[in-house]
Amino acid sequence: MSAFRERLEKKKQAVELALAACLAGEDSVLFQAMRHAVLSGGKRYRPLLLLCAAECFGADEAAALPFACGIELIHNYSLVHDDLPAMDNDDWRRGRPTVHKAFGEPIAILAGDALLTLAFEVMSGAPGPAELAPRMAEAAALIARNAGALGMIGGQSLDIGFRPEAEAEPAYEEMILRKTGALIISAAEAGAVLGGASSGDRACFAEFGKRLGLAFQLRDDIDDTTQEDTRPGFRPNAAAFLGVADARTRLSDLVRSAVRGLDKAGLLTEELRALALLLEP
Repeated sequence: MSAFRERLEKKKQAVELALAACLAGEDSVLFQAMRHAVLSGGKRYRPLLLLCAAECFGADEAAALPFACGIELIHNYSLVHDDLPAMDNDDWRRGRPTVHKAFGEPIAILAGDALLTLAFEVMSGAPGPAELAPRMAEAAALIARNAGALGMIGGQSLDIGFRPEAEAEPAYEEMILRKTGALIISAAEAGAVLGGASSGDRACFAEFGKRLGLAFQLRDDIDDTTQEDTRPGFRPNAAAFLGVADARTRLSDLVRSAVRGLDKAGLLTEELRALALLLEP
């Protein structure tokens, strides 16, 4: 394993341990459901992106780790609620029964609520000297905005009843930039904020996150189309109406332009390049 991949793996292990610590303690049904949602694997893409962005500017990992965990807790809360019968009505997540299938719908709703509030409890308790407090407050506010009605939740509301085959591509892109892209943009930009990046460098990371957010969803759409388009009730997505070949081309263009943008600004690290290239088909 290359040195930078080893560094990414160490960061992932640190995230896993920190998430487990956040969810330790009680053995109530609610906490069991929360652990079921979060500690069942996953790419940990968003926390890794945040940690790598913060590291790019010399931020201390101990100070950035609570924000990495916070953004992953928010992501997992959104998955718990997405899977509910009133939303996507999914039975399986990461090879396991979804939370509402394993614990019932009322507990799933409460587990999602609890994960969201825990995210901000964890971020508010991040360690660091007093002079870093403004950066931490700004990073938390950024994540909150992008997780809410103007970001992820707003995108989810646009997704209700959305039919890609009946919409123009810009409308689809707007929905994805909010539903999927908002937390990925948050991860990249908040990492830069925690590291004290200049406004110009922060904007570069926000653009990097934007392109990765679009690519992330497009990669999921391609995988869904090639694996599940014969499933009863399958809902066409961008890859279905663009065509898989064109979707793959678009995905590669997004990933490469994301990498070029950071490279041109002198901000690209091996770890950030690797995270971008993970999205290529």
